[in-house]
Amino acid sequence: QVQLVESGGGLVQAGGSLRLSCAASGSIFSLYIMGWYRQAPGKQRELVSTITSSGNTNFADSVKDRFAISRDNVKNTVFLQMNSLKPEDTAVYYCYFRNFRDVRTNVGYWGQGTQVTVSS
Repeated sequence: QVQLVESGGGLVQAGGSLRLSCAASGSIFSLYIMGWYRQAPGKQRELVSTITSSGNTNFADSVKDRFAISRDNVKNTVFLQMNSLKPEDTAVYYCYFRNFRDVRTNVGYWGQGTQVTVSS
């Protein structure tokens, strides 16, 4: 089992910044992928950004020029730096973790979610 604890959400004005964090613990193997998904009211959950254990990153087109993802390997924590926030970024953000060894069975883990609200 892997436990994910998120923090950093809140209310911010358009153009502002927030930093989300996700601390992982439990059965973490050497090869994994972590990242964030988000879900706005009435919309499907969508991928925002991922980072692998080797440091490779990926971003949704809508955020790639504004967000950054990074890791603290000592604390098993992943950060999402969100800059130039827009009202359309408003959503519940969920941290996700998957060991690469579990790709076959599609086993993954979710954080509890943190609300990000961007006002106009």
